[in-house]
Amino acid sequence: MQIQDQAAPIRSGEELSRERLAAYLKQAVPELRGELEIEQFPRGFSNLTYLLKVGERQMVLRRPPHGTKAKSAHDMGREFRVLSALQGVFPYCPRPLAFCQDPAVMGCDFYVMERLQGVILRKQLPPGLSFPPEQMGRLCRRLLEVQLELHGIDYQAVGLGDFGKPVGYVERQVLGWSQRYRAAHTPDAPDYEWVMAWLVEHMPLDSVRPAIIHNDFKLDNVVLDPADLTRIVGVLDWEMATIGDPLMDLGNSLAYWVQSDDPPELIQIASVPTYLPGSPSRRELMQLYAQKSGLALEGFDYYYCFGLFRLAVIAQQIYYRFHHGQTKDQRFAALILAVQVLERAARQVIENTSR
Repeated sequence: MQIQDQAAPIRSGEELSRERLAAYLKQAVPELRGELEIEQFPRGFSNLTYLLKVGERQMVLRRPPHGTKAKSAHDMGREFRVLSALQGVFPYCPRPLAFCQDPAVMGCDFYVMERLQGVILRKQLPPGLSFPPEQMGRLCRRLLEVQLELHGIDYQAVGLGDFGKPVGYVERQVLGWSQRYRAAHTPDAPDYEWVMAWLVEHMPLDSVRPAIIHNDFKLDNVVLDPADLTRIVGVLDWEMATIGDPLMDLGNSLAYWVQSDDPPELIQIASVPTYLPGSPSRRELMQLYAQKSGLALEGFDYYYCFGLFRLAVIAQQIYYRFHHGQTKDQRFAALILAVQVLERAARQVIENTSR
């Protein structure tokens, strides 16, 4: 039974120059011995991710996608920096190996890290793999605990004091993501103006405990031990990490958290299997976070609503590239459905909050 992610031949239009990359790696990682082989991980909707094999050594390369991108998105240097800073204090980070800013190699910034071997869960479990309710519950609670571990790191002590600006963080997020949505809008997408106006009008104060936040912390961004699927051995995709409000990070995470009693259309667009029996509800996870962190979660619906909106913006930005022919990846065609469903979910949160 194959339950680990497998690389595949590279998609058309997303090839790398093996010769230029091999020459770069020879200098950047001099201990490598052997010929370079390149494959691509076919999943994921944002940065392009490749498997590099040199002899017995396996590495992962990440680079930005092709086409129009948000100005502040896909910053390879930020990803490389946060992974480097967290080595030794957060044991779930892959080890970064090299960061390249030379456009002659690939035409864009990219970085290389060690490959973390393990299982990544998607919406549908691999054939033959099952999660009994008790096991699923333990994994979900462990996921929250790892997020709490990240939020508890002294970011000043690990050299990330200038990695973000906690003051005004929520305001910048709301205004910035609103601007991105308007820039990526297509005629078949809802305008979200009512949602964006509500987020501006009900903005909370700055967090009293800013932290390192991942900003895309979810079940399919963690790597599980194949021998114990409740043990998390890695956290991936650090492209949006910063210093900010940990409740915003939790709200972003719970926006992905589809539960079994959600509307069918929300379950349909789920990307992770949190609808399985044994999974805690969003409310239960909020209560557990409050208990373990000591932070008050009154008014948390605001953070959850923002998480839904932000997720819609991410989907819309990717769909925009497909809509305008900047990518041929047919998976992106269905993202407009997610944008529409998330708008209805955000409206429902606002209406329930206003009652």
